[in-house]
Amino acid sequence: MLSFFRRKKPQTPTDAAKSGSSEQDSRIEELAAAFPDAGSHDLPADRAIDGPIDSPADRPTDSPDLRAESLEPVPAEVIAAALDVEPVQQAPSQAPYVAPEPAPPTASEAPAAPGKSGWRERLRGSTFARSFNGLFSRHPRLDDDLLDEIETALITADVGITATTQLIESLRKRMKAREFADARALLAALRADLLAMLRPVAQPLQIDTEAKPFVLLTVGVNGVGKTTTIGKLAKRFKDENRPLMLAAGDTFRAAAVAQLQAWGDRNGVPVVAQGQNADAASVAFDALQAARARGTQVLIADTAGRLHTQQGLMAELGKIKRVIQKLDAGAPHEVLMVIDGTTGQNALSQLRQFHAAVGVTGLVVTKLDGTAKGGVVFALAREFGIPIRYAGIGERPEDLRVFDAEAFVDALLPESLGA
Repeated sequence: MLSFFRRKKPQTPTDAAKSGSSEQDSRIEELAAAFPDAGSHDLPADRAIDGPIDSPADRPTDSPDLRAESLEPVPAEVIAAALDVEPVQQAPSQAPYVAPEPAPPTASEAPAAPGKSGWRERLRGSTFARSFNGLFSRHPRLDDDLLDEIETALITADVGITATTQLIESLRKRMKAREFADARALLAALRADLLAMLRPVAQPLQIDTEAKPFVLLTVGVNGVGKTTTIGKLAKRFKDENRPLMLAAGDTFRAAAVAQLQAWGDRNGVPVVAQGQNADAASVAFDALQAARARGTQVLIADTAGRLHTQQGLMAELGKIKRVIQKLDAGAPHEVLMVIDGTTGQNALSQLRQFHAAVGVTGLVVTKLDGTAKGGVVFALAREFGIPIRYAGIGERPEDLRVFDAEAFVDALLPESLGA
């Protein structure tokens, strides 16, 4: 029987003629021995088959005893013996399918934890934190090589040449005066110096309730997240039970008006809009009139993103401010500039031009989570001294945090770094 299952060598016509009917008889006998039940069914006399079945075309397809469902399956042991292999074990019966539980939200989807832990979680991947990771363990000695490594890390993290030079020279003088017992003491001194840079600018936004309404004008270059920041601010003020209104002044970018209206619908905040390509100053003027008529406490006006090098577009910001002041000489009460944390030293040029055009009174630094370098915050604080109101450390509305200097420095340069 094994010879039937093994692959036979191809035969020539001469060999086939020699074998003749004897080979066919032996094949039939082997089949009969292997499948004893296959011939137990009697065929009708008019359907009897003479000779071997050599091709599917010769088979009576409507015969009940030759249909696949009428044959018993060949045992696995028989097939394994014919092929000289181990028998295949039958798989055990499978348990009923249970749907997997949904995966927990990722760090980018879930809001950051409150307090310093949330800042550490989101800013630990920044260039600043990664540059200092392991630095003090590689250079435990207090020498010029350690200061050179610190200087390189600060410049790489966009702290800036001027601020970095000031920090390094201060540390060098104190090290030569033997104020530091070890590298850990130098780390503590560096943390204190960085914190001293940021403390004066860590000033939360204060809403003047005497202004009716308090007008907040947002400005910035393209793509920094002005409209998204306005939506997050709207949720914050709404949670504080402050009546507010939004003005869709970004009439240049496609779908910007619809985006702000979506944020308004989400937070239940009215939005004043005139559609695409409308005059932004006219939108701000109408929104201020509507806010005064309704007794709204806060009005947040959006503006189109523009490069700081485009003088004509920068002049339009001055026009918006002048038009608003026709209704309220003190407006806008806050000019909030949104800065992308990944911009680097170019943020200094941006702030310089926008400040000259409209007088920036507060900053929002966004996109600090992820690949942002983070050091630009120190450069902005040292050169301009403009208050940093908020910091964006995630995509959720809750991730727009009031700027906390201690939490920011602790996230970039933890105390345990030199341990």
